[in-house]
Amino acid sequence: MVPLYAHRLGRAYGPDNSARALAGALATGVEGLETDVCLTADGDLVLLHHPWLPLTTALEGFAHERAAGELRRAGLLTLDELLAAAPRSIALQLDVKAHADPALAARTVDVLEERLRGVRGRRVEVLSFTVSACERAAALGLPARLVIWADYVPAALARWARRNRVGGVCVEHFLLSAPLVTALREAGLSVTTGTVNDVALLDRVLRFAPDAVTTDAPHLLRGGVRSLAA
Repeated sequence: MVPLYAHRLGRAYGPDNSARALAGALATGVEGLETDVCLTADGDLVLLHHPWLPLTTALEGFAHERAAGELRRAGLLTLDELLAAAPRSIALQLDVKAHADPALAARTVDVLEERLRGVRGRRVEVLSFTVSACERAAALGLPARLVIWADYVPAALARWARRNRVGGVCVEHFLLSAPLVTALREAGLSVTTGTVNDVALLDRVLRFAPDAVTTDAPHLLRGGVRSLAA
């Protein structure tokens, strides 16, 4: 069965990246957790899908302009809280968000690597839409996966990944095609996909044998995988 990763800790079970979402996802027996990390002004990491705070909180400005204590009082979890709550057997994908700021993305990865340095026995992967975050993670020895929103020049993408030791690509499900997946696989890259919340979409996605599928509602897709296999 394809591994299922709970998107934003399982947003079908509670607010994005929240303790309630996490509890709901863990109750499904999910194989992995995907969440977003943003750097704070005092060097902490909070779980937040978009660093522009007015989108999801009552605060103004960007996450990196606020202290972690303020953000926690606004209801956000920290990375340390996730590490304490999530079983070590579950894979973690940490999506570095920095609002198109490559330098901030690289600093976020630096702090992330420091926090993970003393953590043993965890499967952790840095995920990002930002090339600089993936390059920095790989340079620091962390597994890295780039999220792509375009299907052009896969050979060039594969060359970049090999050159920078980025081991995987997360392809949005609507971009999956045989030529794209074949080119990435032939380059030795892992291919995952998301965000899939419908069994009909899952049926199409499974034709490409992804290494993992990210979903808001793991329990729905788990039943779908069983029905498709029957």
